[in-house]
Formats: sequence, C-alpha cells, structure tokens
Amino acid sequence: MFTIGVVMGQDKVFALEKSAEDFRFDSQVAGVFDDMVDRSVPFYQEIQRMVGELAAEYATEGSQLYDLGCATGTTLALLDGVLPQEIVFTGIDNSPEMLEKCRSKFTQLHSARETRFLCQDLKEKLTFDNASVVAMILTLMFVRPMHRRALLASIYEGLNPGGALILVEKVVCDSPDLNRRFIKYYYDMKRRHGYSELEIGQKREALENVLIPYSEGENRQMLSDVGFRSVEVFFRWYNFCAMVAIK
Repeated sequence: MFTIGVVMGQDKVFALEKSAEDFRFDSQVAGVFDDMVDRSVPFYQEIQRMVGELAAEYATEGSQLYDLGCATGTTLALLDGVLPQEIVFTGIDNSPEMLEKCRSKFTQLHSARETRFLCQDLKEKLTFDNASVVAMILTLMFVRPMHRRALLASIYEGLNPGGALILVEKVVCDSPDLNRRFIKYYYDMKRRHGYSELEIGQKREALENVLIPYSEGENRQMLSDVGFRSVEVFFRWYNFCAMVAIK
C-alpha cells in the first residue's frame, strides 16, 4: 500500500453496529483512509500507476497540476516522484482532517517542489491558473449533481490547450440487470478483502445520500458539453471507470 512512510490504521470504521448517519471524511476516516481505498477500490494501485503515466504525458514544465479531492495525498505523493520539480502542485480538499494527513505525507517526502494545500468545497467557484493537468480521483461522485457541470466547466476554462483532466469514478450501468450484477461482484471483492457483512451494509447506508454516481455515458456527455475535444476510458472494472479528457 502506497503510504510514503505515514502510519495508517486498518479500516474498522463500520466494524461495530452504529446508528445510521451520512458518511463523513472526519478524523476517524482520515486515520484509516489509505487502507480503506486500497481494500475498497478495485486495482487501486494500478489505477494510481496509470494516473502517473498519463500525468507525465500531459504535465508541462512551468505549469501547475491540481488534485481536487486530494484526500491524504496519495496521488500527489506518487506524482511528485514522476513529474519535473518545476511543476507546481495544488491539492484541494474540503476536509481539514484529510489535508492534515496529506501535509504530513508530503513533509516526509522532503520534496523541493512548490506545493499548496487548500481547504475548499468544490461546489464553490474555483480558479485554475496555468493548469496542464487536473486530477479528480474518486471525487466528482461526492460533488452534488447540481454543481458538477459548473465545476467541470471551470476546470476546462483553466486548463491550458492540450491539458488533461484525469477522472476516476464509481459509475452505474444503463442496464438495471447488469448494474445489480456489477454491484454484487463489487461486494464480493470487498468480502475477499476482509470486510464483514455488517461493514459492507453499514457503509452502503452511510454513502447512500453522499456518493451519487453517474453512468459512464453521463460523465462523458458532461465532459463533451463543457468543451473537451477528446474523452477516452483508460480503465474499467464493473462499476468503476477512469477517463482522460483533453482540452
């Protein structure tokens, strides 16, 4: 698991029965987040590696890279090792607890790169300056649907010509039958990774009103509508999809 020396605990957030409440990226989740995504997202390490490859293709020296929903900084820490030091990094997240872990992870890198971390909600107006790459890794699905198109439009506006948006999302299928089957396969994966029925069920309930996935087609349409000239899927596993969009 990619932790850059930061000690993270094992995910036991939903191991004990608790009253139903919406999922929050609080200190409890921040403390186990790296383990949580590693066990909950299929091929998470390979997805991160692929994100690094794509970012290296499109990031240009003297430009900026933005990670929206940077969480504990796993993506930025990976990219620090593969991109020129002249590229400025900006990580944005609305959870102070997650940003604290992110800063700690980056401190241990002893990187000379200019790096900024901003605590900001993505539904607010964002300005991107001289951006060659914007990454949204498992982030857009947590943005309320009414704000998604405006966010993507602001990303497109701030990207340099030829710049890339790298988007990784949980998705739904157009076919209800396939959607049910894919969800079943996903929960089977979580069982293989050590999650109990109680953990799976309680987390599903907690995420119900917080994580609202679109279909691959809906995400593709939004990206095209705001102006991206080329949109391609570079990874797909049942109900997870990663896309790259080029301005």
